Amino acid sequence: MSDAANEPRPYDVVVFGATGFVGRLVAAYLAEHAPADVRIALAGRSRQRLEEVRAGLPAAAHDWPLVTADVADPASLRELAASTTAVASTVGPYLRYGLPLVQACADAGTHYADLTGEVLFVRAAIDAVDARARETGARIVTACGYDSIPSDLGVLLLHERAVADAAGGLLDTTLHARSKGGLSGGTIDSSRAQLEAVGEDRTLRKVLFDPYALSPDRSAEPELGSERDPSSVFTDSETGEWVGPFIMASFNTRIVRRSNALRDHAYGRRFRYREVSSYGRGLRGRRRATLFTAVMGLAFAGLANPRTRPLFDALAPSPGEGPSEENRRSGWFSMKIRTTTETGRRYLATVSAQGDPGYAATAVMLGEAALCLALDGDRLPQAAGVLTPATAMGDALVERLRARDFVMTVDELSDRP
Repeated sequence: MSDAANEPRPYDVVVFGATGFVGRLVAAYLAEHAPADVRIALAGRSRQRLEEVRAGLPAAAHDWPLVTADVADPASLRELAASTTAVASTVGPYLRYGLPLVQACADAGTHYADLTGEVLFVRAAIDAVDARARETGARIVTACGYDSIPSDLGVLLLHERAVADAAGGLLDTTLHARSKGGLSGGTIDSSRAQLEAVGEDRTLRKVLFDPYALSPDRSAEPELGSERDPSSVFTDSETGEWVGPFIMASFNTRIVRRSNALRDHAYGRRFRYREVSSYGRGLRGRRRATLFTAVMGLAFAGLANPRTRPLFDALAPSPGEGPSEENRRSGWFSMKIRTTTETGRRYLATVSAQGDPGYAATAVMLGEAALCLALDGDRLPQAAGVLTPATAMGDALVERLRARDFVMTVDELSDRP
């Protein structure tokens, strides 16, 4: 098996989609924080727009090479993939535009990281290139932003602590999410792409709602009863807080379960995982949970219904738009992941960071993931194919994020919450 990190190529990292909203944030992050000797290039369809973006980046980026590539031009993607050790792609919706680059990277043995939150895209990538990427040594790593690094690495840390304490496998595990952040047109466009795909092919609905949709072997998954994502407001029995559906749960949970399966169910054969949004205790918590859940339900219904979709599109941000710099700076996220192990011991993982989770913090996560894939080959798990952050990078990425002030800890809980 070859490893792209050991092949002499002109670039270490190429940011594909550098002219988009998130692409510019990732490029700016790398310009400020990547080691000076890392060879970085910017890629996109328009050289003129790439030149404009590069001119607006910190001085360290002003000499970065520019690569013209288009998802509609397979030859340009093959050339891009062959030129670099790793690609960071921000070109979505990935279900519409992502597979050609994934295919090029798998063929070239080039590592790849993206920001997808689309179950249908990840499933399509697994089916299309997993075997090829294993042959070439490419690590095709989806979900390297707020979807789903905090979830995936948080559960990995719980597992590692349980192993270190000889506490047995993980059992019921719940992530409680809190955050302050904005919404971009690109995020909405990704949701729209999946809904449109389901409208055209109703068989895809089964994939979307299967809790093990991303499993490498669906028939090998344990029968644990209902693994449905919560759809209503209720009081969490352990924390006493009012909780409701978490908008990213239907994607993150599939990534975490794939990590468990790719590690031969190392987390445990009875590992059950869910994610919820937390709103606090008492009447105020209940009101917040009810309000936010109702708004989220109405928004989803408006986007899902072809008759109301035009009105929703008129009110929603357009692709390429996102939160202001001030809002990105003032945002934050905090995820608390509680688990009980087979021996009855209980643990709490905390994953949190400052900065709008979908933009400022995500730029850090994707930027560090790309650097990790490009530079940390000898410290990464021995794996190739279509992978998750935990199975592709694991502790090496944890260390990188901690160095960027991400809180990533595990504490043992007492008998009482």
